[in-house]
Formats: sequence, structure tokens, C-alpha cells
Amino acid sequence: MKRHTLNACRCLALALGALLLATSATHAADWPTKPVRILVGAPPGGTADILARLLAYELQRPLGQTVIVDYKSGAAGTIAVQGMLSAPRDGYTFLLIQKGIASEVPLAIKVSYDPFKDIVPIAQLTRQGLILVGNPTLPAKNLAELVRYIKANPGKIDYANFGIGLRGQTIGVQFNRLAGLDAGAVSYKGSPPALQDVMGGQVPLMFDGPATSLPFIKSGKLRAYAVAFPQRISALPNVPTFTELGYPDLNEVGWMGLWSAPGVPPAVIARMRDATLKALQSPELGRKIQDLGMEVGSPATTDELARDIRESYERQGKLLRSIHFTPE
Repeated sequence: MKRHTLNACRCLALALGALLLATSATHAADWPTKPVRILVGAPPGGTADILARLLAYELQRPLGQTVIVDYKSGAAGTIAVQGMLSAPRDGYTFLLIQKGIASEVPLAIKVSYDPFKDIVPIAQLTRQGLILVGNPTLPAKNLAELVRYIKANPGKIDYANFGIGLRGQTIGVQFNRLAGLDAGAVSYKGSPPALQDVMGGQVPLMFDGPATSLPFIKSGKLRAYAVAFPQRISALPNVPTFTELGYPDLNEVGWMGLWSAPGVPPAVIARMRDATLKALQSPELGRKIQDLGMEVGSPATTDELARDIRESYERQGKLLRSIHFTPE
């Protein structure tokens, strides 16, 4: 009798599993039947906004629906995360944001989400590294001269950064250690005010993302010393990487991604990922991404992206613990 009961339970479980798979497949076949929303954890006008609008345009054709860009800026992107998590898990709400929302922000501030369970990376959209930029009035014309200049002025040189506890701060700590420097840190709420002070001479240096600093580098208002990326970026072919200059540990790859909440039907996720990867093959979109100082993202799997996030989280956590950082 017990054997018959066990077999019946197994058959029921298999039947339920098959039903769930069939339901998911049916949902994906019908999806989308209404506009798809992409939440952006940044204000209009920034890198995430530009990328979201470009992606939304490219996605509308393969999806056959309008793709809406919805801004949920503030609190280092966590407002956008909560917006996605509070939405129905039906595949009509996604999130476009930096990988730092999982690998950096939870280490810098107290968040209400689990970065490894509550937000799921679907696709990598862009890849980029930070650029060490400085006020053009600095006497140092290259990185070697800059290192000598900082050493000759102990305790007098600071790096601006776009948020305390984030990569823009800790890469300065890392460079200090590798080069034997003692430059301090001045934190701002975002790149724009920090860059204004660097160009104004209040703080001489900053590690910044290419999309925000590139226009000022090209106009001569900032000097670029080196790129923390595995290879030179196409928008700045004459700016060497830190690896070329003897600092191979400074090559962390940042990326912008498309994310989902858990519980969305897997077949829908697969369709959205496929449409996104095809959109990234658009020559026009690729050209505009390069104009922003970034590279088109790789077709890394969701498991590979999750592993990269975990590794970055552990590296960032180690650096923050070494300076006795406490989350706000």
C-alpha cells in the first residue's frame, strides 16, 4: 500500500511539473500582450537613461509591443529595485541598472533586498571601466608623473568619488596601496557634482565612469591618465590601461545589465534575454554605446553573470573591511 501511495505521489508531482512547464510555455507564447516597462534607477539624462531609451527602441520590433522607460531614481538605485520587486511577477517589469546594485550598494548602505536572491541578471548590456581623470592644470602629464607628484605632496592630494563605499572610492584605496600613495577621499552624491569640483580645482582627481567624464576629456576640461579596464576603450584610444602602466590588478570590469525579479516565468525570461541579445547586435546601438565610452556587453549566461557579481561583491567587501568601513 505504501509503495502504491509513493508511486501515486510521484505521478502527481510529475503531472504538476509538466503542467507548470506547459503553463510557462503558453504564457511565453502569448507574452507580451501589453507594454513592457523598464525601470531605470537613475534620473533622466544620465548613462542609464540613454541606454534604456536606445534599448527600448530596439526591443519594440521583436517584442511587438511598446517598451516604456520609467524613472525610479534615488537611494543609490534601491528605489528602482523595490519598484521591480513590488510589481507583479508576470514579465512586464524589468530593471536596467549597474551591476553595483548587487556587488557594491548592499555593502555601502543597508538594503531591504538580498542581492543574490531578489534580483536576477538577465543580460549584460554594456561593459566599462573607470577612468582616472584630473584637473588639466595639474603639472603631471601622465600616470608616472602623477604618482611622483602625489608622493611629493604627502597629505595634500585627494580623489573625488561618486558615493561613499562604492567602487569609485575603493579603487582609489587600491591604487594608493599599489603605488605607495596617501591620497585621501572626498565623497559626493553622484558623478556630476564631483566632476564639477574636479574641473573647478577643489579636488584634483577622480575615478569616474566614461559616459560622464568623456565629454569633458574630449573638450580639454579633464585630463585622462589611465583606464581601469582589460583593454583600451575605443572612445579614448590614446589613453593607456593601468595594466599597460604596471598595475594589472586595476582592471575591474563594470557593466550595465537588464534584471528581473525572481518568479517570472522562465520562458518569458528566455524570450526577453534573446530579444535583448539580438538588440545588442544592432550596428547603430553598438555605435552609440561606443560613443558613450563603453563596449557592447558579452552574451554571458545568467549563471556567469551571477558568478561575476558574487566575485565582485567579495572583492569589494574585502577592500571595505580593510578600511574599517561601516554601512550607513
